[in-house]
Amino acid sequence: MRVLVIGNGGREHALVWKFSQSILVEKIYCAPGNPGIRELAECIDIAPDDIPSLLSFAAENEVDLTVVGPEGPLVNGIVDQFEAKGLHIFGPSARAAELEGSKVFTKYLLDKYHIPTADCIVFEKYEEARDYLNEVSYPTVVKADGLAAGKGTFICATLEEAVTALDKIMIERIFGKSGKKVIVEEFMQGEEASIIAITDGENLVYLPSAQDHKAIFDNDEGPNTGGMGAYAPAPVMTDALLERVHTEIMLPAVRAMVLENRPYRGVLYAGLMITADGPKVVEFNCRFGDPETQVLLPLVRDDIVELMHTVAIGKLIKSQLNLHNDWAMCVVIASGGYPGRYENGQEIFGLERPLGDDIMVFHAGTKSTEDGKVVTNGGRVLGVTARAGDFYAARERAYWAVGKITFDKAYYRKDIGLKAQKHLQGSTKK
Repeated sequence: MRVLVIGNGGREHALVWKFSQSILVEKIYCAPGNPGIRELAECIDIAPDDIPSLLSFAAENEVDLTVVGPEGPLVNGIVDQFEAKGLHIFGPSARAAELEGSKVFTKYLLDKYHIPTADCIVFEKYEEARDYLNEVSYPTVVKADGLAAGKGTFICATLEEAVTALDKIMIERIFGKSGKKVIVEEFMQGEEASIIAITDGENLVYLPSAQDHKAIFDNDEGPNTGGMGAYAPAPVMTDALLERVHTEIMLPAVRAMVLENRPYRGVLYAGLMITADGPKVVEFNCRFGDPETQVLLPLVRDDIVELMHTVAIGKLIKSQLNLHNDWAMCVVIASGGYPGRYENGQEIFGLERPLGDDIMVFHAGTKSTEDGKVVTNGGRVLGVTARAGDFYAARERAYWAVGKITFDKAYYRKDIGLKAQKHLQGSTKK
Protein backbone atom coordinates (compact mmCIF):
# COMPACT_ATOMS: atom_id res chain seq x y z
CA MET A 1 0.00 0.00 0.00
CA ARG A 2 0.94 3.64 -0.56
CA VAL A 3 0.02 5.66 2.52
CA LEU A 4 -0.26 9.42 2.96
CA VAL A 5 -0.09 10.93 6.46
CA ILE A 6 -1.25 14.52 6.81
CA GLY A 7 0.43 16.73 9.41
CA ASN A 8 3.84 17.75 10.72
CA GLY A 9 3.84 17.16 14.48
CA GLY A 10 4.81 14.54 17.02
CA ARG A 11 1.54 12.65 16.54
CA GLU A 12 2.22 12.34 12.81
CA HIS A 13 5.82 11.26 13.44
CA ALA A 14 4.50 8.50 15.72
CA LEU A 15 1.99 7.41 13.07
CA VAL A 16 4.68 7.30 10.37
CA TRP A 17 6.99 5.41 12.76
CA LYS A 18 4.28 2.79 13.36
CA PHE A 19 3.29 2.57 9.67
CA SER A 20 6.95 2.04 8.71
CA GLN A 21 6.82 -1.28 10.57
CA SER A 22 3.83 -2.57 8.56
CA ILE A 23 4.35 -5.34 6.02
CA LEU A 24 1.35 -3.92 4.15
CA VAL A 25 3.06 -0.60 3.43
CA GLU A 26 5.56 -0.10 0.61
CA LYS A 27 5.63 3.70 0.50
CA ILE A 28 4.83 6.45 3.02
CA TYR A 29 4.28 10.09 2.13
CA CYS A 30 3.80 12.83 4.71
CA ALA A 31 2.47 16.31 4.04
CA PRO A 32 4.29 18.40 5.07
CA GLY A 33 6.21 16.26 7.59
CA ASN A 34 9.31 17.31 9.56
CA PRO A 35 13.01 16.33 9.80
CA GLY A 36 12.28 13.31 11.99
CA ILE A 37 9.54 12.06 9.68
CA ARG A 38 11.84 12.56 6.68
CA GLU A 39 13.99 9.66 7.90
CA LEU A 40 11.03 7.30 7.41
CA ALA A 41 8.85 8.85 4.71
CA GLU A 42 8.92 11.12 1.68
CA CYS A 43 7.88 14.57 2.84
CA ILE A 44 5.65 16.57 0.51
CA ASP A 45 5.49 20.36 0.79
CA ILE A 46 1.71 20.67 1.08
CA ALA A 47 0.05 22.32 4.08
CA PRO A 48 -2.48 20.23 6.05
CA ASP A 49 -5.27 22.73 5.29
CA ASP A 50 -4.61 22.77 1.51
CA ILE A 51 -7.24 20.14 0.81
CA PRO A 52 -7.35 20.61 -3.02
CA SER A 53 -3.58 20.05 -3.32
CA LEU A 54 -3.70 17.04 -0.99
CA LEU A 55 -6.54 15.59 -3.03
CA SER A 56 -4.63 16.05 -6.29
CA PHE A 57 -1.48 14.53 -4.82
CA ALA A 58 -3.31 11.45 -3.48
CA ALA A 59 -5.01 10.87 -6.82
CA GLU A 60 -1.91 11.39 -8.95
CA ASN A 61 0.25 9.16 -6.77
CA GLU A 62 -2.36 6.41 -6.40
CA VAL A 63 -2.41 6.63 -2.61
CA ASP A 64 -4.27 3.65 -1.13
CA LEU A 65 -4.88 5.13 2.32
CA THR A 66 -4.75 8.67 3.69
CA VAL A 67 -4.57 9.21 7.45
CA VAL A 68 -5.30 12.68 8.81
CA GLY A 69 -3.38 13.79 11.89
CA PRO A 70 -4.76 17.23 12.91
CA GLU A 71 -8.37 18.15 13.51
CA GLY A 72 -8.56 21.16 11.20
CA PRO A 73 -8.76 19.31 7.87
CA LEU A 74 -11.29 16.84 9.33
CA VAL A 75 -13.58 19.61 10.55
CA ASN A 76 -13.19 21.31 7.17
CA GLY A 77 -14.39 18.26 5.25
CA ILE A 78 -11.29 16.57 3.85
CA VAL A 79 -12.86 13.12 4.29
CA ASP A 80 -15.98 14.11 2.35
CA GLN A 81 -13.89 15.50 -0.52
CA PHE A 82 -11.58 12.47 -0.72
CA GLU A 83 -14.46 10.01 -0.62
CA ALA A 84 -16.29 11.97 -3.34
CA LYS A 85 -13.29 11.23 -5.58
CA GLY A 86 -13.24 7.55 -4.63
CA LEU A 87 -10.14 7.83 -2.45
CA HIS A 88 -9.84 5.88 0.80
CA ILE A 89 -9.24 8.09 3.81
CA PHE A 90 -9.33 7.34 7.54
CA GLY A 91 -11.30 9.82 9.63
CA PRO A 92 -14.79 11.17 10.30
CA SER A 93 -16.84 13.26 7.89
CA ALA A 94 -17.23 17.00 8.49
CA ARG A 95 -20.63 16.48 10.11
CA ALA A 96 -19.22 13.80 12.41
CA ALA A 97 -16.08 15.84 13.17
CA GLU A 98 -18.31 18.54 14.64
CA LEU A 99 -17.92 16.52 17.85
CA GLU A 100 -14.58 18.31 18.13
CA GLY A 101 -15.31 21.31 15.96
CA SER A 102 -18.10 22.58 18.22
CA LYS A 103 -18.18 22.11 21.98
CA VAL A 104 -21.73 23.45 21.88
CA PHE A 105 -22.80 20.62 19.57
CA THR A 106 -21.05 18.09 21.82
CA LYS A 107 -22.89 19.42 24.88
CA TYR A 108 -26.18 19.18 22.99
CA LEU A 109 -25.46 15.56 22.07
CA LEU A 110 -24.36 14.58 25.57
CA ASP A 111 -27.43 16.17 27.13
CA LYS A 112 -29.89 14.70 24.63
CA TYR A 113 -28.57 11.15 25.00
CA HIS A 114 -27.89 11.31 28.76
CA ILE A 115 -24.15 10.80 28.50
CA PRO A 116 -22.48 12.02 31.73
CA THR A 117 -20.75 15.42 31.57
CA ALA A 118 -20.59 18.70 33.49
CA ASP A 119 -23.54 21.08 33.61
CA CYS A 120 -23.11 24.18 31.48
CA ILE A 121 -24.76 27.19 29.86
CA VAL A 122 -23.98 28.42 26.33
CA PHE A 123 -23.77 32.13 25.50
CA GLU A 124 -23.64 34.01 22.19
CA LYS A 125 -23.74 37.50 23.74
CA TYR A 126 -20.84 38.81 25.77
CA GLU A 127 -22.99 40.85 28.18
CA GLU A 128 -25.14 37.86 29.14
CA ALA A 129 -22.09 35.68 29.74
CA ARG A 130 -20.45 38.47 31.74
CA ASP A 131 -23.51 38.84 33.98
CA TYR A 132 -23.72 35.08 34.51
CA LEU A 133 -20.15 34.95 35.80
CA ASN A 134 -21.34 36.92 38.85
CA GLU A 135 -23.72 34.06 39.72
CA VAL A 136 -21.55 30.95 39.42
CA SER A 137 -19.47 29.32 42.11
CA TYR A 138 -15.70 29.13 41.68
CA PRO A 139 -13.63 27.55 40.32
CA THR A 140 -15.53 27.47 37.04
CA VAL A 141 -14.61 26.65 33.45
CA VAL A 142 -14.87 28.99 30.45
CA LYS A 143 -14.53 27.43 26.98
CA ALA A 144 -14.45 28.71 23.41
CA ASP A 145 -16.90 26.80 21.21
CA GLY A 146 -14.64 26.01 18.26
CA LEU A 147 -11.16 24.73 17.56
CA ALA A 148 -8.41 26.40 19.59
CA ALA A 149 -5.40 24.05 19.33
CA GLY A 150 -6.06 22.69 22.82
CA LYS A 151 -5.85 26.16 24.37
CA GLY A 152 -9.52 27.19 24.37
CA THR A 153 -10.38 25.99 27.88
CA PHE A 154 -9.77 28.21 30.91
CA ILE A 155 -10.08 26.91 34.47
CA CYS A 156 -10.88 30.05 36.47
CA ALA A 157 -10.41 30.22 40.23
CA THR A 158 -11.96 33.69 40.61
CA LEU A 159 -14.44 36.01 38.95
CA GLU A 160 -11.54 38.15 37.74
CA GLU A 161 -9.92 35.18 35.99
CA ALA A 162 -13.24 34.20 34.40
CA VAL A 163 -13.82 37.72 33.06
CA THR A 164 -10.30 37.77 31.65
CA ALA A 165 -10.92 34.46 29.87
CA LEU A 166 -14.25 35.68 28.54
CA ASP A 167 -12.64 38.89 27.26
CA LYS A 168 -9.91 36.93 25.47
CA ILE A 169 -12.46 34.67 23.77
CA MET A 170 -15.29 37.06 22.89
CA ILE A 171 -13.73 40.56 22.84
CA GLU A 172 -10.11 40.08 21.82
CA ARG A 173 -11.11 37.08 19.69
CA ILE A 174 -7.78 35.34 20.22
CA PHE A 175 -9.33 32.19 18.71
CA GLY A 176 -11.08 34.02 15.87
CA LYS A 177 -14.50 32.70 14.87
CA SER A 178 -14.07 29.83 17.35
CA GLY A 179 -15.01 32.39 20.04
CA LYS A 180 -18.40 33.39 18.62
CA LYS A 181 -20.01 31.22 21.30
CA VAL A 182 -18.74 30.50 24.78
CA ILE A 183 -19.55 27.79 27.32
CA VAL A 184 -19.50 28.42 31.05
CA GLU A 185 -19.24 25.02 32.65
CA GLU A 186 -19.30 23.47 36.09
CA PHE A 187 -15.82 22.65 37.36
CA MET A 188 -15.42 18.89 37.75
CA GLN A 189 -13.26 17.63 40.59
CA GLY A 190 -11.24 14.54 39.79
CA GLU A 191 -8.44 13.13 37.68
CA GLU A 192 -8.32 13.35 33.90
CA ALA A 193 -7.79 10.42 31.53
CA SER A 194 -7.81 9.89 27.78
CA ILE A 195 -9.67 7.03 26.15
CA ILE A 196 -8.99 6.59 22.44
CA ALA A 197 -10.76 4.08 20.22
CA ILE A 198 -11.04 3.28 16.54
CA THR A 199 -14.62 2.87 15.37
CA ASP A 200 -16.35 1.79 12.18
CA GLY A 201 -19.56 3.52 13.24
CA GLU A 202 -20.82 0.52 15.19
CA ASN A 203 -17.94 -1.26 16.89
CA LEU A 204 -15.11 0.13 18.99
CA VAL A 205 -11.52 -1.10 19.23
CA TYR A 206 -9.65 0.47 22.15
CA LEU A 207 -6.08 1.56 22.50
CA PRO A 208 -4.63 1.63 26.04
CA SER A 209 -5.86 4.32 28.39
CA ALA A 210 -3.57 7.32 28.76
CA GLN A 211 -3.14 10.45 30.80
CA ASP A 212 -2.12 13.78 29.27
CA HIS A 213 -0.63 16.74 31.13
CA LYS A 214 -2.16 19.92 29.71
CA ALA A 215 -0.84 22.71 31.93
CA ILE A 216 2.53 24.25 31.13
CA PHE A 217 3.99 24.10 34.67
CA ASP A 218 4.50 21.37 37.26
CA ASN A 219 1.59 20.52 39.55
CA ASP A 220 -0.81 21.36 36.68
CA GLU A 221 -0.29 25.08 37.13
CA GLY A 222 -0.31 27.79 34.48
CA PRO A 223 -2.17 28.02 31.16
CA ASN A 224 -3.20 25.02 29.10
CA THR A 225 -1.02 23.81 26.24
CA GLY A 226 -1.43 21.22 23.52
CA GLY A 227 0.03 18.72 26.02
CA MET A 228 3.34 18.57 27.90
CA GLY A 229 3.62 14.82 28.32
CA ALA A 230 1.68 11.60 28.70
CA TYR A 231 1.90 8.05 29.91
CA ALA A 232 0.01 4.83 29.21
CA PRO A 233 -1.74 2.91 30.50
CA ALA A 234 -3.33 5.25 33.05
CA PRO A 235 -3.57 3.45 36.42
CA VAL A 236 -6.60 5.59 37.36
CA MET A 237 -8.55 3.64 34.71
CA THR A 238 -9.41 0.34 36.39
CA ASP A 239 -11.07 -2.47 34.46
CA ALA A 240 -14.38 -1.53 36.08
CA LEU A 241 -14.02 2.10 35.01
CA LEU A 242 -13.07 1.08 31.48
CA GLU A 243 -16.24 -0.99 31.25
CA ARG A 244 -18.29 1.98 32.45
CA VAL A 245 -16.66 4.25 29.90
CA HIS A 246 -17.55 1.79 27.15
CA THR A 247 -21.17 1.27 28.20
CA GLU A 248 -22.00 4.77 29.49
CA ILE A 249 -19.97 7.01 27.17
CA MET A 250 -18.25 5.60 24.08
CA LEU A 251 -20.88 3.18 22.77
CA PRO A 252 -23.77 5.60 23.47
CA ALA A 253 -21.88 8.37 21.68
CA VAL A 254 -21.31 6.27 18.56
CA ARG A 255 -24.96 5.20 18.54
CA ALA A 256 -26.09 8.78 19.13
CA MET A 257 -24.16 9.97 16.10
CA VAL A 258 -25.96 7.42 13.94
CA LEU A 259 -29.31 8.64 15.27
CA GLU A 260 -28.24 12.22 14.48
CA ASN A 261 -27.49 11.15 10.89
CA ARG A 262 -23.79 11.77 11.48
CA PRO A 263 -22.31 8.24 11.41
CA TYR A 264 -18.87 8.40 13.01
CA ARG A 265 -15.93 6.46 11.55
CA GLY A 266 -12.32 6.99 12.55
CA VAL A 267 -10.68 7.84 15.87
CA LEU A 268 -12.98 8.74 18.76
CA TYR A 269 -11.01 10.31 21.59
CA ALA A 270 -12.78 11.01 24.85
CA GLY A 271 -11.14 13.35 27.32
CA LEU A 272 -12.61 12.27 30.64
CA MET A 273 -12.73 13.42 34.24
CA ILE A 274 -12.85 10.57 36.74
CA THR A 275 -15.08 12.05 39.44
CA ALA A 276 -16.51 10.65 42.66
CA ASP A 277 -19.67 9.87 40.64
CA GLY A 278 -17.76 8.07 37.91
CA PRO A 279 -16.37 9.03 34.51
CA LYS A 280 -17.69 12.18 32.81
CA VAL A 281 -16.90 13.67 29.41
CA VAL A 282 -14.71 16.77 29.35
CA GLU A 283 -14.53 16.82 25.55
CA PHE A 284 -14.47 14.64 22.45
CA ASN A 285 -11.77 14.84 19.81
CA CYS A 286 -12.02 13.46 16.29
CA ARG A 287 -8.36 12.40 15.87
CA PHE A 288 -5.46 10.86 17.72
CA GLY A 289 -4.27 12.77 20.76
CA ASP A 290 -0.95 14.55 20.88
CA PRO A 291 1.12 13.55 22.87
CA GLU A 292 -1.00 10.48 23.71
CA THR A 293 -0.25 8.90 20.33
CA GLN A 294 3.44 8.93 21.18
CA VAL A 295 2.81 6.56 24.12
CA LEU A 296 -0.08 4.53 22.68
CA LEU A 297 1.37 3.32 19.39
CA PRO A 298 4.55 1.88 20.96
CA LEU A 299 2.26 -0.33 23.07
CA VAL A 300 0.35 -1.77 20.07
CA ARG A 301 1.58 -5.15 18.81
CA ASP A 302 -0.73 -5.35 15.81
CA ASP A 303 -0.46 -3.77 12.39
CA ILE A 304 -2.70 -0.76 12.88
CA VAL A 305 -2.66 0.06 9.15
CA GLU A 306 -4.88 -2.94 8.45
CA LEU A 307 -7.41 -1.74 11.02
CA MET A 308 -7.47 1.81 9.63
CA HIS A 309 -7.82 0.57 6.06
CA THR A 310 -10.76 -1.62 7.04
CA VAL A 311 -12.56 1.41 8.47
CA ALA A 312 -11.62 3.59 5.49
CA ILE A 313 -13.13 1.17 2.95
CA GLY A 314 -16.36 1.00 4.93
CA LYS A 315 -16.09 -2.49 6.38
CA LEU A 316 -16.78 -3.51 9.97
CA ILE A 317 -14.02 -4.20 12.47
CA LYS A 318 -14.29 -7.09 14.89
CA SER A 319 -11.11 -8.02 16.73
CA GLN A 320 -9.50 -6.14 19.60
CA LEU A 321 -5.91 -4.96 19.40
CA ASN A 322 -3.10 -7.09 20.76
CA LEU A 323 -1.03 -4.96 23.11
CA HIS A 324 2.38 -5.16 24.73
CA ASN A 325 2.18 -5.63 28.50
CA ASP A 326 4.41 -2.61 28.97
CA TRP A 327 4.34 1.04 30.01
CA ALA A 328 5.23 4.05 27.92
CA MET A 329 5.93 7.64 28.91
CA CYS A 330 6.49 10.77 26.84
CA VAL A 331 8.01 14.04 28.03
CA VAL A 332 7.57 17.04 25.74
CA ILE A 333 10.48 19.45 25.36
CA ALA A 334 9.08 22.89 24.53
CA SER A 335 10.44 26.28 23.54
CA GLY A 336 10.89 28.67 26.45
CA GLY A 337 7.90 31.01 26.61
CA TYR A 338 5.40 28.52 25.18
CA PRO A 339 2.34 28.65 25.15
CA GLY A 340 2.99 32.40 24.93
CA ARG A 341 5.65 34.00 22.75
CA TYR A 342 8.77 32.01 21.97
CA GLU A 343 11.69 32.06 19.53
CA ASN A 344 12.20 29.63 16.65
CA GLY A 345 15.50 28.71 15.04
CA GLN A 346 17.38 27.36 18.08
CA GLU A 347 19.78 24.58 17.09
CA ILE A 348 18.93 21.25 18.72
CA PHE A 349 21.83 19.22 20.12
CA GLY A 350 21.85 15.51 20.96
CA LEU A 351 19.53 14.11 18.29
CA GLU A 352 22.37 12.14 16.71
CA ARG A 353 23.12 10.26 19.94
CA PRO A 354 22.08 6.58 20.08
CA LEU A 355 19.67 6.40 23.00
CA GLY A 356 18.57 2.75 22.78
CA ASP A 357 15.80 0.76 21.16
CA ASP A 358 13.45 1.57 24.04
CA ILE A 359 13.65 5.34 23.35
CA MET A 360 11.77 7.11 20.56
CA VAL A 361 12.29 10.81 19.89
CA PHE A 362 9.30 12.16 17.98
CA HIS A 363 9.77 15.50 16.25
CA ALA A 364 6.98 18.04 16.72
CA GLY A 365 8.19 21.59 16.06
CA THR A 366 11.43 21.17 14.12
CA LYS A 367 12.86 22.04 10.71
CA SER A 368 16.12 21.54 8.83
CA THR A 369 18.36 24.41 7.80
CA GLU A 370 20.21 24.63 4.51
CA ASP A 371 23.42 23.53 6.20
CA GLY A 372 21.78 20.40 7.60
CA LYS A 373 21.15 21.47 11.17
CA VAL A 374 17.87 20.68 12.94
CA VAL A 375 16.39 23.73 14.67
CA THR A 376 13.28 24.53 16.68
CA ASN A 377 10.19 25.53 14.72
CA GLY A 378 7.29 25.50 17.16
CA GLY A 379 6.15 25.65 20.75
CA ARG A 380 6.29 21.93 21.41
CA VAL A 381 9.57 20.83 19.85
CA LEU A 382 10.16 17.15 20.67
CA GLY A 383 8.36 14.29 22.40
CA VAL A 384 10.80 11.92 24.09
CA THR A 385 9.15 8.53 24.67
CA ALA A 386 10.43 5.52 26.59
CA ARG A 387 8.86 2.05 26.75
CA ALA A 388 9.58 -0.48 29.50
CA GLY A 389 7.99 -3.39 31.30
CA ASP A 390 7.93 -1.34 34.51
CA PHE A 391 6.34 2.10 34.97
CA TYR A 392 9.21 3.43 37.05
CA ALA A 393 11.75 2.24 34.49
CA ALA A 394 9.81 3.92 31.67
CA ARG A 395 9.74 7.20 33.61
CA GLU A 396 13.42 7.00 34.52
CA ARG A 397 14.45 6.22 30.93
CA ALA A 398 12.30 9.01 29.48
CA TYR A 399 13.84 11.64 31.72
CA TRP A 400 17.31 10.20 31.17
CA ALA A 401 16.85 10.63 27.42
CA VAL A 402 15.45 14.14 27.85
CA GLY A 403 18.69 15.03 29.60
CA LYS A 404 20.67 14.05 26.50
CA ILE A 405 18.90 16.56 24.22
CA THR A 406 19.02 20.32 24.53
CA PHE A 407 18.62 23.68 22.83
CA ASP A 408 18.64 27.27 24.04
CA LYS A 409 15.73 28.00 26.41
CA ALA A 410 14.49 24.38 26.29
CA TYR A 411 11.75 23.71 28.83
CA TYR A 412 9.98 20.57 30.07
CA ARG A 413 7.86 19.59 33.04
CA LYS A 414 9.63 17.59 35.74
CA ASP A 415 6.53 15.87 37.15
CA ILE A 416 5.15 13.85 34.24
CA GLY A 417 3.94 10.52 35.58
CA LEU A 418 3.86 11.37 39.27
CA LYS A 419 0.06 11.04 39.41
CA ALA A 420 0.39 7.41 38.41
CA GLN A 421 2.50 6.56 41.41
CA LYS A 422 -0.25 6.97 43.98
CA HIS A 423 -2.33 4.42 42.06
CA LEU A 424 0.60 2.04 41.82
CA GLN A 425 1.46 2.01 45.52
CA GLY A 426 0.91 -1.57 46.60
CA SER A 427 -0.04 -2.67 43.08
CA THR A 428 1.49 -5.83 41.68
CA LYS A 429 1.85 -4.23 38.24
CA LYS A 430 4.61 -1.64 38.41
